[in-house]
Amino acid sequence: MFAAVVVVAALRLYGVPVTDTLLFGGYVALGVAFPGLLLVRALYRGARTLAFAEELALGLALGYAVEVPVYVAARAAGAPLLVLLWPLGAYAVFAAVPRLREHFRGAARPGEPAWYAWFLALLVVHVTAWSAFTYFRTTALTWPAAGTSLFDMPYHLALIGELRHHVPPTVPVVAGEPLLYHWFVYAHLAAASWVTGLEPLVLLFRLGMFPMLVAFVVLVGAIGHRVTGSRAGSALSVAGTVFVAVPSLYADANGLLTWTGVQHSAWESPTQTFGALLFAPVVLLLIDLFERRRRYGAGRWTLTAILLAAVAGAKATYLPMLVVALAALGVAEGVRRRRPPRTVLGALAMALACLLYAQAVLFGGARQAMSLDPLALMRRTWGELTGLGEHAQPSPASLLGITLLYAACWAVTWCGIAGLLSRPRSLARPGTVLVLGIGAAGIGAVLLLGGPALNQGYFLQGAYPYLAVAASYGFLTAVRGTGVPRLALVGAAVAGVVLACLIRVLADVRVPLAPGRSEAVLYLPYLAVAVVVLSAVVFLREAGRRPRDWALLIALVTAVGPLSAWQARAWSIVYGGGENAVYRVSRPAAQEVPAGMLAAGRWLRAHSRPDETVATNAHCVWRAGTPCDSRHFWISALTERRVLVEGWSYTAKNLDRWRPGGSVMQIPFWDAERLSLNETVFRAPSAEAVRRLHERYGVRWLFVEEGREGLSPRIGEFATLRFRSAGCAVYSLPGASS
Repeated sequence: MFAAVVVVAALRLYGVPVTDTLLFGGYVALGVAFPGLLLVRALYRGARTLAFAEELALGLALGYAVEVPVYVAARAAGAPLLVLLWPLGAYAVFAAVPRLREHFRGAARPGEPAWYAWFLALLVVHVTAWSAFTYFRTTALTWPAAGTSLFDMPYHLALIGELRHHVPPTVPVVAGEPLLYHWFVYAHLAAASWVTGLEPLVLLFRLGMFPMLVAFVVLVGAIGHRVTGSRAGSALSVAGTVFVAVPSLYADANGLLTWTGVQHSAWESPTQTFGALLFAPVVLLLIDLFERRRRYGAGRWTLTAILLAAVAGAKATYLPMLVVALAALGVAEGVRRRRPPRTVLGALAMALACLLYAQAVLFGGARQAMSLDPLALMRRTWGELTGLGEHAQPSPASLLGITLLYAACWAVTWCGIAGLLSRPRSLARPGTVLVLGIGAAGIGAVLLLGGPALNQGYFLQGAYPYLAVAASYGFLTAVRGTGVPRLALVGAAVAGVVLACLIRVLADVRVPLAPGRSEAVLYLPYLAVAVVVLSAVVFLREAGRRPRDWALLIALVTAVGPLSAWQARAWSIVYGGGENAVYRVSRPAAQEVPAGMLAAGRWLRAHSRPDETVATNAHCVWRAGTPCDSRHFWISALTERRVLVEGWSYTAKNLDRWRPGGSVMQIPFWDAERLSLNETVFRAPSAEAVRRLHERYGVRWLFVEEGREGLSPRIGEFATLRFRSAGCAVYSLPGASS
């Protein structure tokens, strides 16, 4: 209750009325989570080993997984509110069938220790405060301040609008282009908008991610409990996911080395958050299937299949990692048991089937600009840290150095895994192999793949919770039976934080490097950490210290990262890192936003039909510059209408044309004829041009940003002015709705 009050208060502070929060919360609880909970109780016998919060989180994930296809079917039938048949039908069936009726009450289940319940509550408070500090305060609900949001946000909003009105969905910012993207989260938000009547902007900017984040945290704790066998392991797994970060030891703030789990981009990437939530119960179910060696009925496999299918359309990064991990587990189990592990092979077959379906059908084989480009992340990091630019090419020695730096950072972050070596049998457990396999696949993808905007980093974000679980298990394995005082562990962690702060201050390395300064200084802070750690290792070996001392060393090393990394990330996200920052937040300036765009967009949404197409003269972001940065998505986002050509940066066709060394945002539009006709209507209008635009492409409306260069004052001679507001105007063409 305490955490819920904090969430409601924070949302109220940042523009969401309490009634709206309660309305959305009621829908998520009654329309998604509780029906899912009933299905979990009916199909998942292992739910009786879960605490109620974990069971409810699992029910929420399953509820989302069922809601999406039901909404798609309802939207295709032209009646989106039929999505309510899912919860209402579930309640009716469970009430009517005596054998199922008992699931309303649930069975006796283990309670959570009071300290762990408070730990989760305080973690929710932290997530709320962090969301408010890094996101809410810089992403407004009112216009024109909302227009200064990250450039990705209107794209997400446009996709929600598309799913509100169209199934199958297409790309709304370039009419007619197929949507070869993981779009399931937008279907959920569209369904929530229809049922609650809340604006998609409010759902995306404030409400939609909260239930996912809370349930994700709870499920990571459940996975940690399964793997480590203790609530302490649950707490460490969650803390490792949320707080432990790659160490950033430079004197100034930067965001390059600060990858973490899902919270790193929880609000800016709703697909990552949704995928993380749906993937967690898959891992939980698989660990049960592999480690609890008693026969299960079809219910457990049914749950796994539903969730795998949902993950396939939620985020493209998760199934490839799972396939790699299951393949590794299959080999390990086959060698250990000297016979094919049928359960593992069955799960692998299901995951492969979902992956192939997603790639062939949902994503149409589109690569989304991802390519095999080993060490692309390292080359870009080197260029930006040295100040030579992201397209600079490091020497082989420099590339090796920055790669070793990353490897050292990862070793610091997850050094707890080394604790598993103290008990080799723990490494052979299927749950351990599974989480380590997911982590290895995520790191491998980061090392081998390349993309235009560090997109390969989402693999590492996706794997982060499972590396945290493995590190927590290793740390507890090293601690158990050694009698290490808790106060000593806390002291070691504090020493790690102090060490990081001292090195950061004393080394005083600032990035990007000043001209003429040797790149060797980039490695000084990390070499200092290595010297301290290696000295400690040598001392412990020579002194013949007990295992408890190795546990203290793990606590010290792990604590090196969080403080500096979180300070760096907060600075980068909130303030953009300053003029000399390596990592800058991409967003327009307040003075660039047309003041009347929201009013014009809402007028057009209210006075047009969803199947009517809009043309616009706005394609480039408001910031002036050449060549055009084609990330303009606000017209489709605010009107919920398909635009003939607005911004094309994120379309699959544009991404497939990207090559390393170029900017995906500055690639010219591929259909020169369409764009030329579109521009003629706004720059040199004529009756013939308007007629051709209408007849050839079905355009019914013109949305004009009147501050754009080259706009003709004669548009009103060939189209009917219907609405004007502070720099934006809406015109209708023949056949437009009234």
